[in-house]
Amino acid sequence: MITEDLQRKIDRAIRLLQGIQNGYDGEIEVAYSGGKDSDVILQLAKEAGIRYRAIYRNTTIDPPGTIAHVGRMGAEILRPKETFFQLVAKKGFPNRFSRFCCEKLKEYKVMDKCIMGVRKSESSKRNERYNEPTECRWYGRKTEANHVEAIYPILDWTDNDVLAFVEDRHLTLAPVYYTSRGQIDVSKRLGCMCCPLAT
Repeated sequence: MITEDLQRKIDRAIRLLQGIQNGYDGEIEVAYSGGKDSDVILQLAKEAGIRYRAIYRNTTIDPPGTIAHVGRMGAEILRPKETFFQLVAKKGFPNRFSRFCCEKLKEYKVMDKCIMGVRKSESSKRNERYNEPTECRWYGRKTEANHVEAIYPILDWTDNDVLAFVEDRHLTLAPVYYTSRGQIDVSKRLGCMCCPLAT
């Protein structure tokens, strides 16, 4: 059920996206991972009526069913130059101190403005790190070519907000979010398989 509080968050998210578009002529990237938060930001982009491209960075180690879900949602799939296992063969397995796989497979610039499904409630680190609904990010050296305006329309949303929105909009999620009884479990995270940061 959409509560008054959640409706305010939805309205605020749509206004944010429309405000970004009003000052920008080009398309805005929706960083689409195939996860629940990505499904929410993609739906918000549609409801806001902005010009966007949903882009999925294929890590080559996402959970089963992810690629099929991404295809159903109409996201453009970017394939890496090297697979995860090719990177591992060169560098060894990633760990908490060496996350080269993220840099090579997920965290690189595609477009100048990028909508991301970051939420403060996902972790204490995110709660500390993210304070504003937009920020400047650089992928590599701080040059214009590496600069991205990152947009976080659901920054203050909770798991319950995400679930209520998904149910209200009748969104179909990736298979990983469904229990054996077909119920949605939004406490799960999509993430790469064998990620050293997974809980």
